[in-house]
Amino acid sequence: MRFTLAYRLFLAVGLMLLVVAPLLTTKPAVAHATDRCTDASTTSSAFALDYEGLETRSPISSAFLLPRQTFDMQVQRATPAESVTVQASAGTVSRAGSSEWRWSAPAEPGDYRLQIAGACKADSAIVQAFVMVPASAARGGSLNGFRIGTYPSPLHRQSIYQPPVGFVEVTRQNQDLYITPHLQLKQFVTKQAGGFPKYVVLDPLLLQKLELIFAIAHEAGYVQSGFVVMSGYRTPAYNRALGNVPFSRHQYGAAADIFIDENPRDGRMDDLNHDGRIDIRDAAVLYDLIDRHQADSAFRGLSGGLAMYPSTSAHGPFVHVDVRGYAARW
Repeated sequence: MRFTLAYRLFLAVGLMLLVVAPLLTTKPAVAHATDRCTDASTTSSAFALDYEGLETRSPISSAFLLPRQTFDMQVQRATPAESVTVQASAGTVSRAGSSEWRWSAPAEPGDYRLQIAGACKADSAIVQAFVMVPASAARGGSLNGFRIGTYPSPLHRQSIYQPPVGFVEVTRQNQDLYITPHLQLKQFVTKQAGGFPKYVVLDPLLLQKLELIFAIAHEAGYVQSGFVVMSGYRTPAYNRALGNVPFSRHQYGAAADIFIDENPRDGRMDDLNHDGRIDIRDAAVLYDLIDRHQADSAFRGLSGGLAMYPSTSAHGPFVHVDVRGYAARW
């Protein structure tokens, strides 16, 4: 059978369409940025932040600076640093290296937010940056009407007992800020009488240690929402009124007395050993859990004091945790 040239062309075009059509109607596989994204975690971010000697993967961490002070922040992650952005609610952010940023704090004391973000929601972290009121602003042992007292001369000239260079101002407006994923600023305010503003000192290493303790207590099934901080920062004036030791780590924002109050929420330690009573043996459960993990690599650089205390007429049992550079037990 003979075919005309026109018919041959018709058959060729038809065959071509049969081959090409699927390619025209099928979308090619494209790797979108969201393909690698995971849900944001409440306990860790997709990259590590390294600043002021502190490395953290927490989605919320805190930094404490004086007015106009600068601090450098390094973002450690597998993806290129160019995909990371750093924005601040005030002050100035500048690039200090391929994966480093520098924030220049404002002159005005207050709380500011640094937002570090990548391509995905999980690639985000917040640094609550507190510009402190300089300690030199205190007059007669008080700061804006809030009694501070007098710090003792450093014990054996140790740097950990140097008086603080500044104080975080706590107001009605900022007291509810989360300074870690499970801890709020107001939990560390000294219990002494007085209105706002109040002032606290906080050691970032203590905050990191408390979050690590929360993680292991959560994994063990003891806690879901967070610890009760029975006592955080204490001014020297309040510490002296309590009759506490003159070099208590509480005065340096480096100690916290904590307990677990989940079930029921009654302001006292939970029955952690399930013996039907609330006593020091419940504090011992939390103490032993913390003590078993002190050699973990995550706790490197966070050595400090650990103690448990029994109930009194004023409070239930609790555990004391602090950072001081070396282990201490009592």
